[in-house]
Amino acid sequence: MGVFGGTFDPIHFGHLRTAFEMLQALRFDEVRFMPCGNPPHRGEPFADAELRLAMVLAATEGQAGFVVDDRELLRDGPSYSVDTLSALRSEFPLRPLALIIGMDAFLNLTKWHQWREILQLAHIVVAHRPGWRAPDMGPLGTLLADRGTHRIGDLHQARSGHIYIHDVTQLEISSTEIRELIAAGRDPRFLMPDAVRAVIEKSGCYRKPDTAEIQ
Repeated sequence: MGVFGGTFDPIHFGHLRTAFEMLQALRFDEVRFMPCGNPPHRGEPFADAELRLAMVLAATEGQAGFVVDDRELLRDGPSYSVDTLSALRSEFPLRPLALIIGMDAFLNLTKWHQWREILQLAHIVVAHRPGWRAPDMGPLGTLLADRGTHRIGDLHQARSGHIYIHDVTQLEISSTEIRELIAAGRDPRFLMPDAVRAVIEKSGCYRKPDTAEIQ
């Protein structure tokens, strides 16, 4: 199982393409989208939990292997990955779990809450894009030397403990830029599924009060 967390504020084709490529290339039985409730390393999301969940549900509807899990939105306090993985491990004690993160997040892994425990609970799959380089020195360089693998089979034969770096298609789409575009009265069409765009249009989230509706 791939575990794909994020604020998804809003979810867009960059998120979806990464998840789809992981699902296919790494032979996951599912990729579980985990909208973050209260992200500890960034400010409060712009759209509320209900809206972000609605957008993720709309974006993933009908895609085999995509599952949406709202447990972080229902949990009080910061949304720490280690807590989510602990809950999943209790629910699926024998199933391999793989936390999907970007290289930018991986480079900051040592700042995460109880980060060393994550590999006791799951594998880490790093979505690698051009312009980022995997560390070869320091704590993360040592971690990659000890735990890194190039074998997809290792992600299925063990329940946890490996780090796998996988190249994904680079789509230059940013949730921040989408919010700014909508606030400026412009249309996010073709940056996200139409169903997500419809949720944004109906709710008016991200739009300034004096901005006209999306045309």
